[in-house]
Amino acid sequence: MTTPGRPTRSVLACGEVRTGLLPSFQALDGRAAAQLLRLRADEHVRVSERPNLYALSPEVLTGVDCRLPTANGAKVRAVGTVAARAALTEGRVLQSTAYFSAPAAGPDVRRPWGHYLVRPGVVEPFGKLPEQATAEGVLRGGGRGELDLGMIAEGLLAQLVRHPLLDHKAPFKSRRTHLRWAARQAPEGEDASLDRFTLAEDGLRTVELRVPEGTEAAVVAGLCEDLALHDWLLTTVVHMLENSRLGAADGPAAVLALRPAVDHLLHLWMPRAHVDRTLGHLWDVLEREPGFSRQWENLRQRIRDQLAIQAIPLLHQALSTR
Repeated sequence: MTTPGRPTRSVLACGEVRTGLLPSFQALDGRAAAQLLRLRADEHVRVSERPNLYALSPEVLTGVDCRLPTANGAKVRAVGTVAARAALTEGRVLQSTAYFSAPAAGPDVRRPWGHYLVRPGVVEPFGKLPEQATAEGVLRGGGRGELDLGMIAEGLLAQLVRHPLLDHKAPFKSRRTHLRWAARQAPEGEDASLDRFTLAEDGLRTVELRVPEGTEAAVVAGLCEDLALHDWLLTTVVHMLENSRLGAADGPAAVLALRPAVDHLLHLWMPRAHVDRTLGHLWDVLEREPGFSRQWENLRQRIRDQLAIQAIPLLHQALSTR
């Protein structure tokens, strides 16, 4: 049981990231991005222009008093606040994230809300936390009456896309993805690790990590937002290539189908650009298997080759008219 007023040490952090194309024909500049993501009047939006344009909103909190999702069916009531935030990359790709951290054990009785409000983003269980079962339950998704991080993230995303800045005329069609993650504390003496990354149906991805003791949930969220962004880029460009029917459609039609990738996406590939240096090395796991950057380079080269092939007849035609 925790002692009232004493900070609790988190042993588990979990979250969900929703990623999709901003519903706007024009990408937003830094000033407009800050206006879109200003979720609180008392805190500024963080905007950076190097190495790419990136805006991160302040956190907003949602109070929760419900059961935690568990893989073994254990009924664990928890109370606290879930943190949520949004990010916009190059004024084009919008993400919303909901996440929390949890201690190994919490009070046996419910505390006044003031106890939880001074611990933002922390959800305390009643009694002992079943770490593994809770991590697996979050990755599976909350059921009825259980904490549903996806619902909180989706609610924030829905709020943002209603902003009057947006004209809802996206330059191309795409699908959203959602990535669920669970990070447990690494055993003493062991390094951080990315243990599993899986692709499921309906745009769902799951990530399991081990992080050093004391790693803040917001730092882990930053890594997972970066993974989700680049996974969305890969997924979207793969779909564009599939829909372009390379080798089957006539040249101009294929080029027209691939043009949005060139205009809006190919320059966004910058893994680790906004990941805390303490966790940046975990990207190496995805570079080895399944090989994110290798796949991206292959896709980019296919697009460039197709554009070059289609340019040859135009060049010949221009030369013949001289």
